[in-house]
Amino acid sequence: MLDLSQLTTESRNPETMELDTLSPLEIATAMNREDARVIEAVRNELPRIAQAIEWATESLKSGGRLVYLGAGTSGRLGVLDAVECPPTFGVSPDLVMGLMAGGEGAFVKAVEGAEDSPELGREDLEHINLSAADTVVGLAASGRTPYVVGALDYARSTGCHTVAIACNRPSLVGKHADIAIEVVCGPEVLTGSTRLKAGTAQKLVLNMISTATMVGLGKVYQNLMVDVQQTNEKLVARAQRICMEATGCTREEAVCALDAADGHVKTAVVMLLNGQDAAAARQALARAAGHVREALR
Repeated sequence: MLDLSQLTTESRNPETMELDTLSPLEIATAMNREDARVIEAVRNELPRIAQAIEWATESLKSGGRLVYLGAGTSGRLGVLDAVECPPTFGVSPDLVMGLMAGGEGAFVKAVEGAEDSPELGREDLEHINLSAADTVVGLAASGRTPYVVGALDYARSTGCHTVAIACNRPSLVGKHADIAIEVVCGPEVLTGSTRLKAGTAQKLVLNMISTATMVGLGKVYQNLMVDVQQTNEKLVARAQRICMEATGCTREEAVCALDAADGHVKTAVVMLLNGQDAAAARQALARAAGHVREALR
């Protein structure tokens, strides 16, 4: 039987021992107070998060991928971050990938025992043809999930960069990765429920990794998502507003530029700022490796 007594994420929180006697407002207050601890815990790991960002950016620039993997809540958070990248940044779904113990079906229904298999972690990475150009980020709130350990071991054997994200220190997964991001937030409000503070901490770290990596790839101009995909009415309006915010143009001018640019926001922005047609703007962006700021005259 596993001994979980040494894990911070499994410890009882002395501040919420009477949780079942509290009013809704008192419970919400207690949770809010505990959530505030997450920000400081993440701040302590910023240097290691920055290293993960550098590796992920390097991988994507060189034709590799950013691969998240985990089980349970940790796995779901990785999948969630990955699937948000294509609509937000206009990248291929294969560029940032989320793998979860038990497969896609485990996102909505737990697959018992899947997280206990290190072989499954290795097989999932073999299935996507992992290479040395990729960066693998293994997530495990407990810091000891066998699925993640097995995957990280295999990833390191391929020569790719590996990152472990855990909410205990020292963590087993951290020992099996090149760097360990160990965000220790203290015991959960509800003992052992790592979908709470631990889940929030992991989500914050993933937000940083994916967003900063996409900035490094030129998917952002100023603080605007200039590669957003116009897949619904809200995003069509957002694309127009991005052009307006970036260039000071009118909505009518933004619509005309976007039409000429076949809906590509980045091209439309360069057209408007450089006074160029779509073909010249595309060439300027190509020379600048997709970075708007460098494409401007």
